[in-house]
Amino acid sequence: MTTKANKGQRVIRGNCIEVMQSFPERSINLILTDPPYLVNYRDRSGRTVPGDNNNGDWLAPAFAEMFRVLEDHAFCVSFYGWSKVDKFFAAWTGAGFRPVGHFTFPKRYTSSERFVRYQHESAYLLAKGRPRTPALPIGDVIDWTYSGNKIHPTQKPLSVLIPLIEAFSRKGGVVLDPFSGSGSSLVAAKLLGRKYLGIDIEEQFQLAATDRLDGYVIVPASQR
Repeated sequence: MTTKANKGQRVIRGNCIEVMQSFPERSINLILTDPPYLVNYRDRSGRTVPGDNNNGDWLAPAFAEMFRVLEDHAFCVSFYGWSKVDKFFAAWTGAGFRPVGHFTFPKRYTSSERFVRYQHESAYLLAKGRPRTPALPIGDVIDWTYSGNKIHPTQKPLSVLIPLIEAFSRKGGVVLDPFSGSGSSLVAAKLLGRKYLGIDIEEQFQLAATDRLDGYVIVPASQR
């Protein structure tokens, strides 16, 4: 099976580290990803996330490969688990990324409750090299809408991903999500007319994301 990044427009099943090793260097324009948070997550129905454990030995090599395949002077947007931010930061900076921004996504509902009610998600904007400042910088607080988590237990809404792709990728560039899950980041890329590549280790999510993508059409720029 060919996995060259320049083929684009597909979801590949496999270990993302091994799959990315087959990609050419500097072949990806933007990485937008939601990796496991290293918290042993289990939703209300008992669903879990592959690779989401306290070990996280895959974290550093995964981001090292992301850095390798990303173009020079380009961005990576990574969601992360706030309680494991030290491990994420070590993986990001160890790979060569430079944090240049932080996003907060406030929710109108409570995801879980313990010492406080957890009502937001977060992501870091990471730079490789010295990317240009976007012509129209977006705000770092973006309202969250509930996706329903029908396909994946941590399914992200399109409404928060579309502005990230629009701001930090170029038209015609390839958007990569090495932990593509339900395929939301890929759908957002497709809707904006970008090329996309997804990777997921679970066949059920790779197939579900592929089916989902087949249901969307690219909207011409003149009609957006």
